[in-house]
Amino acid sequence: MEVKVLDFNGKDTGRKVQLSDSVFAIEPNNHAVYLDVKQYLANQRQGTHKAKERAEVTGSTRKIKKQKGTGTARAGSVKNPLFKGGGTVFGPRPRSYSFKLNKGLKRLARKSAFSIKAKESNIIVLEDFNFDAPNTKNFINVLKALGLENKKSLFVLGESNKNVYLSSRNLKASNVVTSSELSTYAILNTNNLVLLEGSLELIEENLSK
Repeated sequence: MEVKVLDFNGKDTGRKVQLSDSVFAIEPNNHAVYLDVKQYLANQRQGTHKAKERAEVTGSTRKIKKQKGTGTARAGSVKNPLFKGGGTVFGPRPRSYSFKLNKGLKRLARKSAFSIKAKESNIIVLEDFNFDAPNTKNFINVLKALGLENKKSLFVLGESNKNVYLSSRNLKASNVVTSSELSTYAILNTNNLVLLEGSLELIEENLSK
């Protein structure tokens, strides 16, 4: 599919680029997308949750009351999970939520995400640009020129650009990443995907393996 190339002022440069059908026009595999997003979110979890079990609660080990003749259930410890302040039964323990996915499935998921964005016409191709120094106002002007000032956007660079990254860092609705940092979650968790020309070849090369 062909997409016109815009400059950072939002104007048509008169050039077009051909997006690879094998990356941007496949039939999306929803299950692959689900698994990749699930893995990404699972990896964000610290897994440091912990509840004290019966053996870990501080308390006396003496028998609370005599075994028989009280008319109530027998009780042998204040640490009993049935009592207030007692241990937790099968409480959470520190653990890792991460799980493994093969590279082929992850590539399929990213291609599916790109294809979904392309089908929705939410991909913008922008010629490479740079700022002389970090300046948030300059980045906001780029967003306004592209009509993205009130939308969630993800800018994908071919290589790291400190000035562009720092200019966008204070803006909650916009993120800047390099092509190697892209994830299925990041692609789908945005309204508009802005691909700089320098990133296209790297994206297609990486996903065509």
